[in-house]
Amino acid sequence: MISSSRITVARRRRGLTLAELSHLTGVSIQSLSNYERGRTEPTPDTLEKLATSLNFPESFFHEPDLDPIPADSVSFRARSRLAAGPRDGALAASRLVMELNDWIETRFKLPPNQLPTLDKLDPESAADVLRARWGLGNAPISNMVHLLEAHGVRVFSLPPEFTDVDAFSLWREGTPFVFLSTLKTAERGRFDAAHELGHLVLHGVERSHSGPQAEKEANAFASAFLMPRDSITEHIPDNPMVSQVLEAKKVWKVAAMALTYRLHDLGMLTDWHYRRTCVELGKRGFRKSEPQGLPVREKSQLLEKVFNAFQAKNISFRDVARELHVDTEELSSWVFGLVVTLRSGTPSGRRPSRRERPHLSLVP
Repeated sequence: MISSSRITVARRRRGLTLAELSHLTGVSIQSLSNYERGRTEPTPDTLEKLATSLNFPESFFHEPDLDPIPADSVSFRARSRLAAGPRDGALAASRLVMELNDWIETRFKLPPNQLPTLDKLDPESAADVLRARWGLGNAPISNMVHLLEAHGVRVFSLPPEFTDVDAFSLWREGTPFVFLSTLKTAERGRFDAAHELGHLVLHGVERSHSGPQAEKEANAFASAFLMPRDSITEHIPDNPMVSQVLEAKKVWKVAAMALTYRLHDLGMLTDWHYRRTCVELGKRGFRKSEPQGLPVREKSQLLEKVFNAFQAKNISFRDVARELHVDTEELSSWVFGLVVTLRSGTPSGRRPSRRERPHLSLVP
């Protein structure tokens, strides 16, 4: 039995239209449409052509149907400017990632969801409340990805071909998911993670994740969560020089432009100083990149622990990919390129604090 929905997911994952897939396979558009609608099934020869063109093993198409992720349940930034192809491709990839998450959850006890619903609060207050509930105080957050994972958020990476998609989040069966691009600067990645956290706690499963107002609220939450008012006002003087902004951004591990915007929002930069600082930062290249920024992007600690546990049981990365009916390159694109990390050993560096370490135990 061939799963019609998996043909659709595989095609969208590769960013192909029916016409483009028809050209690759030599199969008519009408036949492909019938396969995806479940009206007819491809012959063995045709299935082989589809599997080769879509770069999925034939076994992938024999697995159970995949229910699609509704586009309106996802917080895509700049939705009006995002083409249907990249949007559908990112959704297809995230649906496959959920197969990985389900597979992991049958083998490990992962951290439970600890995200409150704060939809009655304004973004600044919501950020303060969440920091208090998680015992963060006003201290800078050392690692956003680890923090999210420790509180039950499943964090995965977006395949690198989706250059137009910064990040997105969604709820699925009571579990919060965040998907992050690996193509942005480390500082931008941290802000994206906080932005998606804002969507999850402010908008939840009831309110719409999309639209200018939702994006504005998520941005305000991220700014307040990463750069608490009391911490900023205590350590930075009013109308600081650019050199002071560049030094201070290292403390909160944020982009220079993000800190500048926060200072202006808090009334610590006059309109004139704000414009002047933005112009100067732009001349130094801070609008498009983050010169001398954080050396590495934040990655998943939870996934690293999972795959290290598999390795200890002589279960290779390739074995996991085979279980999920994908190749190792596809699997690696979901987990921050973790296969490279595993081959070279666990990276050294600062040991995460206890509250940042996601609890993980094998399910008997």
